[in-house]
Amino acid sequence: MSMILETDRLILRRWTEDDASVLFKYAKDKRVGPAAGWPVHESEKYSLAIIRTVLSKDEVYAICFKGGNNEPIGSIGLTFSDGSNNATKDNEAELGYWVGYPFWSNGIATEAAEEMIRHGFSDIGLEKIYCAYFFGNEQSKRVQEKLGFKLSHVNKMCEVKLLGEVRCELVNVLTKLDWELTKNTKL
Repeated sequence: MSMILETDRLILRRWTEDDASVLFKYAKDKRVGPAAGWPVHESEKYSLAIIRTVLSKDEVYAICFKGGNNEPIGSIGLTFSDGSNNATKDNEAELGYWVGYPFWSNGIATEAAEEMIRHGFSDIGLEKIYCAYFFGNEQSKRVQEKLGFKLSHVNKMCEVKLLGEVRCELVNVLTKLDWELTKNTKL
């Protein structure tokens, strides 16, 4: 069961069917989905179907600004062993995120991910969180570096089923111990 999570600037909340038009607004941008391995949304109806399936899973959140109109500007979530290629044990998950193009380079993905990592380790009891990006996705690479992820392995021939492609995927990992050590050095 998901909850509402908060950061200094953001609220992470469940997606609702009413978010379909806003999801479509950002997911139809060719700069967003394909970099993350999913197709450009072609209609609001398709976006609604994605909300009902992919974005309705536990621990998947809409990223919204605090004090705003509660409109999603991106999405973030944890995928567990039953749906992840990398997290294979019960105490592991894979972090995924995207932010609408108008909000890039504002630290939003990093801020939301910091809260999801805290939630994963502190509230859920995870021991490892994986996070991957496709070669060439420099924005995602930088976010993961800022968060303290370290290279786990490289999938040189990763099948990107939703796009019918094969890409090079770099898979990073953050352990609870490394997160705790990093967190304590920031205090």
